[in-house]
Amino acid sequence: MGAWGQSGPGGAGRGRPAPLGRAFWRLWSASTLSNLADGVVKVSLPLVAVTLPWLLFALPAGALTDRVDRRAAMLVANVARAAALVVLVATVLLGYGSIWALYAVALFVGIAETVYDTCAQSILPQVVPRERLSRANGRLQAAELAANEFVGPPLGGVLVATGIAVAFAAPAGLWAAAVGVLLLVQGQFRVVREHPTTIRADVAEGLRFLWRHRLLRTLATMTGLFNLATNATFAVFVLYAVGPDSAMGLSEAGYGLLFGTIAAGSLLGALVADRVERRLGRARTLALGVLGGVLTVTAPALTTDPLPIAAAFLTGGATLALWNVVAVSLRQRITPDRILGRVNSGYRLVAWGSRPLGAAAGGLIGETLGLRAVFGGAGALILLTLIGMTTVTDAAIAAAEQDPHD
Repeated sequence: MGAWGQSGPGGAGRGRPAPLGRAFWRLWSASTLSNLADGVVKVSLPLVAVTLPWLLFALPAGALTDRVDRRAAMLVANVARAAALVVLVATVLLGYGSIWALYAVALFVGIAETVYDTCAQSILPQVVPRERLSRANGRLQAAELAANEFVGPPLGGVLVATGIAVAFAAPAGLWAAAVGVLLLVQGQFRVVREHPTTIRADVAEGLRFLWRHRLLRTLATMTGLFNLATNATFAVFVLYAVGPDSAMGLSEAGYGLLFGTIAAGSLLGALVADRVERRLGRARTLALGVLGGVLTVTAPALTTDPLPIAAAFLTGGATLALWNVVAVSLRQRITPDRILGRVNSGYRLVAWGSRPLGAAAGGLIGETLGLRAVFGGAGALILLTLIGMTTVTDAAIAAAEQDPHD
């Protein structure tokens, strides 16, 4: 094990880990409340709020993140989301609700989420020392998964059954509570700007930094290809798994439980990510994330038995969380604060932009060559990304941290 495993970033000392601090736990609480609201609202708002805002507004959101106080932007984003749902509740109660109002609010909430999430990821190095970022990101990701995947959607379903107005009012209240917690986070979180620039120039600078930084460019490319492959798989997996005429013959409830293993694995992986990172080193941990992805997408090609597929999904979810914690923490460490919002948004644009392409490719391949060909092809594509690990070595990571302006 290299220097990283002994005493590098991440706090690998043998004693008790250093505390993350009061400001972090307040940020964590606000993030948990916000993600719980996200989990509730995604049950009742159209899915347009999930992908479209990231594709259209990720880059401007990154530029905004580097121009303003990041905590203030998070506050405004949550206030805006809560206010939008209050307006929607009012239109429903007054009898003026419509599908177009629903879509408009969904898009607005999605845009605000883009701003909030970009700022939340960019503010963390200003709240937590860089050597503790992996542990902090693991705790944040675990809270996000628990709130957004396990608690939020079932709660949203109960609230929708109670009444549509209640279903929209509840997340508004959660976002308002998150605002209250964020107000307790003290300090200024605006980065220094040397001279005025345009939004277009800011976006271009962020993209140039991401493209020219070999390590970040490689990680972004690997993430994009990984998401393309997994979305190709899951776009057609329902046809393979659900219904009496499908290969697996699952009911809708069984299908939901099977997919729940991915979220459960991700929660477990997020909680142990910093410890795995210290023991294996960052490069090996990232490689483990790739191999777990291969296992996830190829398992259905090898068997129709739900139990081994569930085990593969659980393992893949855990290794995916390991990848996310290490990759996000690394990006936060080696990117200068003044440009971190733009680099984060550019990185996420690559990650999100490949998803609809993957879904389209999965449908096309499944239609022409069969569903197992989708699973096998996705596994081969993810395995191919291991070529990137020749660049993403522990030595390269350590060098990039020594010279963050690479």
